[in-house]
Amino acid sequence: MALDGKVAIITGGASGIGRATVHAFVRDGAKVVIGDLNLEAAQAVVAEIEEAGHPGAAAAVQVDVSSWPDVQNLVAKTVEIYGKVDVIFNNAGIPGGFPLLEHDPEKHYYPVMRVDLDGVYFGILAAARQFVAQGTPGVIINTSSIYGQSAGERAFTYGAAKAGVISFTRSAAMELAEHDIRVVAITPGRARTPILARFSDELNDFMASEQMRGKLTEPEEIAEVVAFLASDASNAINGTVISVDDGYSAFKNRLPLPSPKA
Repeated sequence: MALDGKVAIITGGASGIGRATVHAFVRDGAKVVIGDLNLEAAQAVVAEIEEAGHPGAAAAVQVDVSSWPDVQNLVAKTVEIYGKVDVIFNNAGIPGGFPLLEHDPEKHYYPVMRVDLDGVYFGILAAARQFVAQGTPGVIINTSSIYGQSAGERAFTYGAAKAGVISFTRSAAMELAEHDIRVVAITPGRARTPILARFSDELNDFMASEQMRGKLTEPEEIAEVVAFLASDASNAINGTVISVDDGYSAFKNRLPLPSPKA
């Protein structure tokens, strides 16, 4: 299998894209440590993995990715459990979603930046240091967003954080290349995650229409891309931003064009 023998850390692995990626990695032969603030939910995913016939293939560690000591501990615990780290998927994030003029920086700026940007920085740094200490190649995959490349309503802070993730990815790839460490980012579009589940069916239908095939992307579809990026089959992909948005970023909304004249 494509990830046989590899050990991966997936932050935000208890739900959404992270959870789907845990299942994809284990299916492909990896051992996975699920890092999540919600330890109970992470342990539930471990139970799912065991019930699927993969005992010992996953473990749960509670982590607040906005805390440097917590992320250092996550990497150390992974080495303690499985002996090494080969891949980290810095996926944990929280949404923004508040009009700029109504911002309270303590509520609408700092928390998003600490999780969505600082959390990725901490993951890159802690994993890269571990790869170098091991003397082995490594892969770092970061979750950015379509909002990291374009503006959107109520996404002032979220978009800035996700743009920063893209910059981190490119710069880290350049600096870490000499250590045979690859760094890539993904930019999901409208994915069927718990974040979108909070919204009305009408709004979800509209967001689906923003993608080329008019439907939300399933977390499992994104997980397949992440599993490929973690594998040696993607060895030539480095410092790159991979769009997993079903064409969201490639077109504007369709016009209600009149029927052609006879």
